[in-house]
Amino acid sequence: MQNPVSKGPPPPPGSSQNRPLALRFISGKYQGGEFLLVPGKEIHIGRSNDLDMVLAEDMVSRKHARIAFQGDDIFIEDLASTNGTFVNGEKIKRSKLREGDRVLIGTSILKVVISESVRRTSEEQARRDMEIVAAHRRTSQVRSMSGSIEEIPLPDLLQLLGTSKKSGVLVIRTEEDVIGRIYMRKGLVYFASINDMDEIHPFKSVFRMLSWTNGLFDLEPPDERTFANPLDMPVQGVLMEGMRQMDELNQIKERLPRLTSRLHMAMPLQPALRDLKPQELDILQLVHNFGYFEQVLNQSPSSDLDTAQAILKLIDNGYLRVD
Repeated sequence: MQNPVSKGPPPPPGSSQNRPLALRFISGKYQGGEFLLVPGKEIHIGRSNDLDMVLAEDMVSRKHARIAFQGDDIFIEDLASTNGTFVNGEKIKRSKLREGDRVLIGTSILKVVISESVRRTSEEQARRDMEIVAAHRRTSQVRSMSGSIEEIPLPDLLQLLGTSKKSGVLVIRTEEDVIGRIYMRKGLVYFASINDMDEIHPFKSVFRMLSWTNGLFDLEPPDERTFANPLDMPVQGVLMEGMRQMDELNQIKERLPRLTSRLHMAMPLQPALRDLKPQELDILQLVHNFGYFEQVLNQSPSSDLDTAQAILKLIDNGYLRVD
């Protein structure tokens, strides 16, 4: 099996480029590998083993993309590939690359970074380095894409998967041993769950995951199960609504009880129940039945934002107290 190999010469000693850029693999079987971008040197990417960067996988065309310098600028061009080339979630024909940009080719995500190493490396040594990286990543034949959401935040990853119309189950494992699953079908978010808890609506699950800042992800094969509450939403719609709710929750989070806080109805109850809206009465009933703030959030059919806002109103108006 072929691995990406740098076939061009290393930059000359004393080069005027003090901050050399590189493409770092942050997802896929070559994760951790790095490919130096040498001024004046074109890089041809594809499945064919006579190219500069060889990505041996079915979703990559034989001649997939080309990277070239134009003065001090770096451009990537798609070579009429079957599955496309994506930069920051957008399918491109030709695009300028800047530090921090993310490129998706097949199942590999590459990030434009400042190179951590400027040592001269022979072609043979570069090949060995990439083979070692690929061998370490080859732990499972069914995982086509994996990485860290510290390297590629979940909203960015979902945008890449949505734009490239990927199918599969995106599994995120946090440092706190929480496991989230986002089910993708041809780029649509079909379902989502956290720790397989049926009581949490899939909308709430995916919105909560958008706020996660640590953890590892794997894109596993598609799951063809039929779910009771499918979403079937474009990624862009999920991201827009999710980020809106996150922003509004962040504005009130300092006033909210801790997740482990116990809520209870005020005794004696002075304000009239008839003054409450139906949704607020439902929240009051959930507090009576479950008590803890986290359980009320999980059991509520409303969004976390709407539930949190209702809880604050009930506390402020004297219906609820916090232990």
